[in-house]
Amino acid sequence: MAQAKQGDEVQVHYTGKLEDGTVFDTSEDGEPLSFTIGENRVIPGFEEAVTGMEPGDSKTAEVEPEQAYGEHREDMVMEMERDQIPDEVEPEVGQQLQLRLENGQTVPVLITALGEESVTIDANHPLAGRKLIFDIDLVDVSEGEGSPSGDGEGNIVTP
Repeated sequence: MAQAKQGDEVQVHYTGKLEDGTVFDTSEDGEPLSFTIGENRVIPGFEEAVTGMEPGDSKTAEVEPEQAYGEHREDMVMEMERDQIPDEVEPEVGQQLQLRLENGQTVPVLITALGEESVTIDANHPLAGRKLIFDIDLVDVSEGEGSPSGDGEGNIVTP
């Protein structure tokens, strides 16, 4: 059987959990996740965990923040004036908004606190700073061609 390696396309079923057992994502109720190892479409620690597995293999992998969504950065938490939020939006803690940057790009942010005149927002990924635990089942490996490429910014889809 072929071991999954750089450049191979793999299909996996997975369940991602936090240390307290909370499930944040799973493919178990749908199609397996397909990606090519080395294209950086998933977090580095997930790709590393799948590398070397063979079809039919199962494993549990613990992925530290630096191999997932990075550490939680305080410089990405900011306070803004309430009047900077559109009138049609009634801000609530836990609400997600899109922040438009000066270059026109939008960034998802989470409201983490409300004050009389201000709103605190957090632009970190919701899983930043968290150890992630994945139960992984390798379904299939298709040998790839050529060398892998990517920008190093891959992500697993999360809520």
